[in-house]
Amino acid sequence: MRLKWYGWLGLGIVIVAEICLFARQPFVATWFTPIVWSGYILFADALALRLRGHSLLHDRPREALMMTWISVGCWLLFEVYNLRLQNWGYVGVPERPLERDWAFLWSFATIMPGLFETADVLAGLGFLRDLKTRPRALSPLALAGMIVAGLACVAIPPLLPVPVARYTFGLVWLGFIFLLEPINMQLGVHSPLAEWARGDPRPALRLLGAGMVCGFLWEFWNFWAAAGWRYFVPWPLDFGVYYFRMPVLGLLGFPPFAWESWAMFQLLKRALRGDVLWK
Repeated sequence: MRLKWYGWLGLGIVIVAEICLFARQPFVATWFTPIVWSGYILFADALALRLRGHSLLHDRPREALMMTWISVGCWLLFEVYNLRLQNWGYVGVPERPLERDWAFLWSFATIMPGLFETADVLAGLGFLRDLKTRPRALSPLALAGMIVAGLACVAIPPLLPVPVARYTFGLVWLGFIFLLEPINMQLGVHSPLAEWARGDPRPALRLLGAGMVCGFLWEFWNFWAAAGWRYFVPWPLDFGVYYFRMPVLGLLGFPPFAWESWAMFQLLKRALRGDVLWK
């Protein structure tokens, strides 16, 4: 199977956006992040289709549309956390409110598709194809302990004084995994943790890998864009070593962010399709 036409379109968007960015074309420099990630998603989906024979956009377009809105909503949750934890801010965004809000909406809508398309490409490339582990059943007590730990991780940080809370965003990145994965397992929603317990760690590890790949790309492209984000990470988490603008320790947040994004998406997809969560 050849690469679908929209894959070439996506690759072309990425290349043209890069050229326009370095040519200092004002519109592209300001809107670079959503433009380049839209192109990347089109290319990654076509590549996943080429490698696996099926893909999100090609086979599940309605789910892809739903994913964009869930992506926006879930990222806004992290923005609410950031009001208290104060780890990043935005610069260079359009000044007019409607234009600025559309820029944020479009950018946030690409987060989950970018992550999950990357995981599909890794699967198509055979990443960890033969990896298996011994099945290990998770007891109800262990799952309950995970939920309690997850609740603590997501509830405590915003309650702390700001000088302390700024150090706790790592708990939030991990907390939603601990909180939501046991719930998804009980609901029968697709869960990487459940797959791992059955002896297949590949879905979880591919998500972690996709998070790191996307993290590298997010920070690489953000460095050159006129509109983007800047970090306010306190010492010693920011000890002067960077990957572009990201304090290097911050890169460790991208892998669990991909996993928790998957857990959020699967739970919300179940809810939005009309299932009763407590059944």
